[in-house]
Amino acid sequence: MNTIKTLALLAVACNAHAACPTWPAAQRFELHDDQVIDLRSGLVWQRCSAGQTWNGSTCTGTATTHTHADALGLARQANPGNNPSGWRLPQVKELASLLDMGCRLPAIDASVFPATPQDKAWSSTPFAQRPNIAWTVDFADSYVQNQTGIGNPLYVRLVRSAR
Repeated sequence: MNTIKTLALLAVACNAHAACPTWPAAQRFELHDDQVIDLRSGLVWQRCSAGQTWNGSTCTGTATTHTHADALGLARQANPGNNPSGWRLPQVKELASLLDMGCRLPAIDASVFPATPQDKAWSSTPFAQRPNIAWTVDFADSYVQNQTGIGNPLYVRLVRSAR
């Protein structure tokens, strides 16, 4: 009987947290045109995915997909001096921190990161046991995966450390 009550309470609690976004954007993010400061991590995110541009109110254009090598190349192009606080491909934990479990399709606060593709995005984190695989974050279903071959074309969102 206690197990059933506990499961019922957990189900209610999970449904109670189904609001999207889970946290008020103003408490979590500071918006600066095409960049977003994550107040929890201190990281600065590009507001739009690679291939899109910020027009002052939303991301326009079509997000583009890239192989893992091309995604790393995009980061190098965005950070020509290899500045330690310059743009880079995020580590898997950093990218996964943007997931909002209360949101679906996409599983991210779309008021902060509009037009986010409902699909996987690359992280810079390789899968240690297999060099031809890297970790990804899926913004459709809010999960992290380590079974994606680096030759597959996926989406990209760059990050940098706060100055």
